[in-house]
Amino acid sequence: MKRNTSILLPPEWYPQSAVQLTWPHEDTDWRPILEEVIPCFAAIAKAVILREKLIIVCRDIETVKRQLGDVDYGKVIFRTLPTNDTWARDHGPVSVFEGGHPCLYDFQFNGWGLKYPANLDNVITVELYSELVFPGRVKYRSHLDFVLEGGSIESDGKGTLLTTESCFRAPNRNDNLYFEEIDDRLKKLFGLRRILWLSHGQLAGDDTDGHIDTLARFCNEETIAYVACTDETDEHYGELKAMEKELEEFRTLSGKPYRLVALPMADKVVWNGERLPATYANFLIINGAVLLPFYGSPRDEEARAVLQEVFPDREVIGIDCLPLIKQHGSLHCVTMQYPEGFVI
Repeated sequence: MKRNTSILLPPEWYPQSAVQLTWPHEDTDWRPILEEVIPCFAAIAKAVILREKLIIVCRDIETVKRQLGDVDYGKVIFRTLPTNDTWARDHGPVSVFEGGHPCLYDFQFNGWGLKYPANLDNVITVELYSELVFPGRVKYRSHLDFVLEGGSIESDGKGTLLTTESCFRAPNRNDNLYFEEIDDRLKKLFGLRRILWLSHGQLAGDDTDGHIDTLARFCNEETIAYVACTDETDEHYGELKAMEKELEEFRTLSGKPYRLVALPMADKVVWNGERLPATYANFLIINGAVLLPFYGSPRDEEARAVLQEVFPDREVIGIDCLPLIKQHGSLHCVTMQYPEGFVI
């Protein structure tokens, strides 16, 4: 297949114009712990506003302002829309450049394979586009015939995609397509040279079927940070060791082994008798900083130190995400970044 070199899927470290949050309310799954999770969203929002614009999709603007407090609202774009939940990474658009022109790709979000209601969240992207959040030069592309979540893909900006087989092979996503057809579809959509498929790696409590942003992340074209498990008694040990071996076999476009950076396995987090998918791989790169989920553990600072070496020119900021993990996601999962030039 000939690569479409006019299409660029920018990596997260590209300069950004904004980050999107979809704000929790009492009719989302956050209802039992709403007062606990709001400070987490507020902390993420405040860190973003200091560095770039923030889009907040919410049910009621005045409620969010009371919860958020004193910030520079000149850098906040509010839009009131009905929502099922708050996972902007997966119901938000994927930002792509076509021939240098910014485009929003709108994929079908079906609640991670029909596990949860998603009828309202699935139309957020087109609603945002129709409400003139984006400049006229930004184009909208409907790919609603294809199920894809932003948390399932990682781009190096040079034509390489890193992802997991478990997610794209999972039931109720693209059952009408063979795996080879999915591989071909992704390459055409994003102008890819290749896809690095991981066949191993899964976290207990993860209901995304193995999103890549819980396991391994591009930090630059030659560096991948990944979750490492060194405790042979941990239930994750075998799968994560097998994933580590796969990563060691991958090569950069120039044919060299990747610089692999091991993130510590987060200490075990259990809630209501269930182990939750706490992971330090679920960080968000923004302008001048990296927002890193913390889980109230000594491992938090260990993970921060590891990422600070990887991102020496960015401040690594820890944000308490214990409330987020109670709904099986973390910091990266509730955010979606827009590259420079995408937001008014």
